[in-house]
Amino acid sequence: MLEWDAGRSRWIVSTNRGDRFTARFVGMGTGPLHVPKFPGIPGIETFRGRSFHTSRWDYAYTGGDPQGAPMGRLGDKRVAIIGTGATAVQCVPHLARACRELYVFQRTPSSVDVRGNRPTDPEWFAGIAAPGWQRRWLENFAANQTGAAAEQDLVMDGWTDIARSAWAKVTSLPPGELTFEKVMAALEEADFEKMEQIRARCDAIVQDRETAQALKAWYRQLCKRPCFHDEYLQAFNLPGTRLVDTDGKGVERVTEAGVVTAGREYPVDCVIYASGFEVGSAYHERAGYDMSGRDGLRLSKYWADGMRTLHGIHVPGFPNAFIVQPTQGANLISNVPHNLVEAGKTVAAVIRHALAGGFTEVEVTGEAADRWVELLRSAPRRPTVIGSPECTPGYYNNEGQGPNPLTSLSLGYPEGAVAYFEYLEQWRASGRSPAWSSGRRALVPERPASPAPVGRPSR
Repeated sequence: MLEWDAGRSRWIVSTNRGDRFTARFVGMGTGPLHVPKFPGIPGIETFRGRSFHTSRWDYAYTGGDPQGAPMGRLGDKRVAIIGTGATAVQCVPHLARACRELYVFQRTPSSVDVRGNRPTDPEWFAGIAAPGWQRRWLENFAANQTGAAAEQDLVMDGWTDIARSAWAKVTSLPPGELTFEKVMAALEEADFEKMEQIRARCDAIVQDRETAQALKAWYRQLCKRPCFHDEYLQAFNLPGTRLVDTDGKGVERVTEAGVVTAGREYPVDCVIYASGFEVGSAYHERAGYDMSGRDGLRLSKYWADGMRTLHGIHVPGFPNAFIVQPTQGANLISNVPHNLVEAGKTVAAVIRHALAGGFTEVEVTGEAADRWVELLRSAPRRPTVIGSPECTPGYYNNEGQGPNPLTSLSLGYPEGAVAYFEYLEQWRASGRSPAWSSGRRALVPERPASPAPVGRPSR
């Protein structure tokens, strides 16, 4: 756990191994997706074969290793994998080659587009790379994905293809037709065209017509996390692989001997849960510890009604502590590391400022956090299908249950990711003096700068 010692202006860090030490500053980079989530299927605990979550892979049972060696111990095994999201899309091709029989249990299909991995041309890269190339790639990806005036696509992957296709439809509209309704219709048309391509890919690759039809995703592409793979669909052409489509209902139950759906039991030796990770649970539950800040204030209590921060990084009542994650920052951008990089730069800048000024504590004011959250909540929202209750259930929309008090404040900067990164860079470089409360404690400025304009290109 983490406990603030006000007398020494230090954090006391205790571990489950009996360690106990102090730290002047703490940064929490536990990540938004790291606690395995098992599905609420009756009977999981009764299964007598081998079972595990994909994030806790049992190589002792399957053979193979994290470097990709063949899973040589599955040659005589019947294996069930429950889930067809991004993780299963990666696992299924390897399991299909290794197992005697593989049953892929599907609630709703993922959209699986071309991945198109290929070697990087050294001569091309040498000609375009220069100091700062990684930052240019990050900014270029964000600009392409958000339609923020990117002239070139340096990334050229499936994510930027989605965005560039959509914005091409919008920019093809005559100037006099750039109304809200026309723009939304253009985006809808681009989405339908892309999804038709992905559905046609199922027919072109999967030999069994019934299986191909069941693998088609009939929803907007951003309703679920888009997937890109060049071996997933092909795996269903192998004789031992069978798709068990549950028509959106999911698995009925697990028994001692296998998996039941639509009243039929499928006997298996092993069940693999590709059911993802916790998203909407409390931060302290996912982190595995609770923080005790100023005057004994628990983070779990302060955030009982939802997350409250400045920039998604600073929390009132928790001095010298920083959170590194996307929520209440850029949030919904596919390249999560870009969020982490910018948050890390901010943490470093604040610590550098505190050390240079000889201050032992740095803390955001409650007013600053309140203003930031109000900005996130009150500003007009860009229309987006992400998280829509109309979508098929998934972690984007809290499994179709709608927002709860904890997820209702899982917001991002209202003008978009590029504008947020631009704003944060200006905030770090502004040189404005913080509001001082004493000679030894620095407070982060109370009033956030005005939002950057929509679609402003990054530098």
